[in-house]
Amino acid sequence: MTVDARSYRHGTAPIRTVWVVTTIAAVRGVLPPHRYPQEQLTEAFAELCGLTPRAAGVMRRLHANCGVGSRHLAVPIDGYAALDSFGAANDAFIVHAVELGAQAIIEALEAAGLRVGDVDVIVSTTVTGLAVPSLDARIAAGIGLRPDVKRLPLVGLGCVAGAAGVARLHDLLRGSPHGVGVLVSTELCSLTVQRNDSSAANMVASGLFGDGAAAVVAVGDRHDLAESGPRVIATASHLYPNTERAMGWDVGASGLKVVLGAEVPELVRRHLADDVGAVLAGAGIAQSDVARWICHPGGPKVILAVQDALGLSRSDVQLTWDSLHEVGNLSSSSVLHVFADTLKQRPALTGDAGVLMAMGPGFCSELVLLRW
Repeated sequence: MTVDARSYRHGTAPIRTVWVVTTIAAVRGVLPPHRYPQEQLTEAFAELCGLTPRAAGVMRRLHANCGVGSRHLAVPIDGYAALDSFGAANDAFIVHAVELGAQAIIEALEAAGLRVGDVDVIVSTTVTGLAVPSLDARIAAGIGLRPDVKRLPLVGLGCVAGAAGVARLHDLLRGSPHGVGVLVSTELCSLTVQRNDSSAANMVASGLFGDGAAAVVAVGDRHDLAESGPRVIATASHLYPNTERAMGWDVGASGLKVVLGAEVPELVRRHLADDVGAVLAGAGIAQSDVARWICHPGGPKVILAVQDALGLSRSDVQLTWDSLHEVGNLSSSSVLHVFADTLKQRPALTGDAGVLMAMGPGFCSELVLLRW
């Protein structure tokens, strides 16, 4: 299937740009079984981080303002004390990330009506642990992906990787029009919380981030399922200069120490409108024609910055607010959970446009333009 994206004039002859599209056949999010209310997690992490009574009071106020009501953890809450080293936490990461990632893929393939053996390419993303062989290789062995499956592990993209992974899957399937691709995102943020660290970044992260995974199944434009869901018609990547310390990890003996800059909401306000405007204009779509805004729930200040930058109402991104409250920020998996919720709760009409978007370390943004 091809889509006439836009036309313009070169000299006296009209030129029409034609883009090959990718169809999203299914999106599924999964969560570990251990769910706790925010207040219980606040007290547990205050003890784990070895906070003084005064610092614990600060943490309680920060957590109460995160917009998070509950979160899921990969490990039962009383099991974190035993994970007292980077190695122990990373070993737990590998076990649970493979399990959750495999579950997400199986559920997404079943929803699409496909088998494990149909998968031609798998893209995996995580930023909350290290695994060599990569998670996709470990999952492949466990669920029986074909030996000739093409693999692309993405590491280091953080929260932006859910949207970036969809975009890279689209890039790969444009060259494989009969192909089936899977994106799997697995993030176990709770395993990165730092002990004996009373920094504001660690306290915010311990109240904002949760654990989860998600998978996307996509097919090329000549596959039998090419009419089965929303189509990716354009993507855009934006990397903003001199913003490397806005978000990321400092890697040390104690593991992955979060970097969260206060400038992130302002970066969103400064850049996002122009970025979204450019990708819409390239497809000949007005912002007023966008019916679905699928936004990463980075936190209350970030969501408000997105609303301000694009002139959106709370109802436009209500599913993003709901996801933040129900499960927290799942890093790269979050926007895919919002995507799954959108497909399930807000059926679209044929011709509707949607924008899938996320921001992350770099500082950067990834945009995916969808058409139903």
